[in-house]
Amino acid sequence: MFKQKRIGIMGTGKMAGIMAGTVKKMKNVKCHGVASRSEERAQQFADEHGIKVAYTSYEEMMIDDKVDLIYIATPHSEHYDNMKLCIENGKNVLCEKAFTANAAQAEEILALAKEKGVFVAEAMWVRYMPMLTTIKGILNSGIIGEPTMLTANLGYMISNKKRLTDPALAGGTLLDLGVYTLNFAAMMFGREIERMESSCILTDSGVDASESITITYKDGRMAVLNCTMNGLSDRRGVIYGPKGYIAIENINNFAAVSVYDTTYKTIKSEKAPKQITGYEYEINACLEAIEKGEKECWEMPHKETVFIMKQMDELRAQWGVIYPFEKVEKLEVLTGEVEDTVPQDMEIQA
Repeated sequence: MFKQKRIGIMGTGKMAGIMAGTVKKMKNVKCHGVASRSEERAQQFADEHGIKVAYTSYEEMMIDDKVDLIYIATPHSEHYDNMKLCIENGKNVLCEKAFTANAAQAEEILALAKEKGVFVAEAMWVRYMPMLTTIKGILNSGIIGEPTMLTANLGYMISNKKRLTDPALAGGTLLDLGVYTLNFAAMMFGREIERMESSCILTDSGVDASESITITYKDGRMAVLNCTMNGLSDRRGVIYGPKGYIAIENINNFAAVSVYDTTYKTIKSEKAPKQITGYEYEINACLEAIEKGEKECWEMPHKETVFIMKQMDELRAQWGVIYPFEKVEKLEVLTGEVEDTVPQDMEIQA
């Protein structure tokens, strides 16, 4: 078990609030400070969650040597800049999914972290949950035979949230919800992909609202993934085999797993262990890794983060979804010019 550690939170939205509440109930961890682009919002958040320090800026957090790990809970569009600031100042980072807006940003951040010797991890929380070990153990036991196919669905009514529909904030269903379905497929079936096909419906603002993704693997298995910001789904993941199937309740926060035989009879069922919120697992994993001097978590290694980011890049290319700042980044490469098109006062999370 790691020694007493202090967490700093960057951002003051919903996810930041969940993390603050989680840390308050954990052992050997305390939330030391919170930073926002607005000093007033930081102070309000600190008062609400009983946090000692409300920084006047992100930069002020960087000079506080009492912080062992910074949790970033800002919009996807800001992750790259936020992580870069932390890493350049030697701060360990746990960044919310999606890790960055695209794979190029992710690779640059991870290269910088390696250069500076700083710990970095993606907060894909289901990767850290003990229930994942249970699910994979059941799958690998052969109880349903050799799996041939899986499906995963995730949808919420969240199209009214600005960060989901604004291209400048790297909006869209994919980086917010589709990232879970892609991770589910990767966790269960691996990375040996032959091809990936998809269909997408765009919002009026030009980001993805609903999508269906079909992944064909080199060994003949298949994954069909559906997600939307326009409707509520059952959130189920199902893995099919010749001897039955495995149903996972809530791929967004594993709640239970059941196994059914060829007569559709339940032959095995397990519920997830009691948790604070589920965020505690990623915090524990990061702090234990830091304690050991490691620079990434085995639960969500850097290669997996980059793999998923490249998948999402490929999908957005199929749909023609390009964020405004990506056009600017391309222009900078061609001309060496710098232009800032990303809103500076955004950190609201759903």
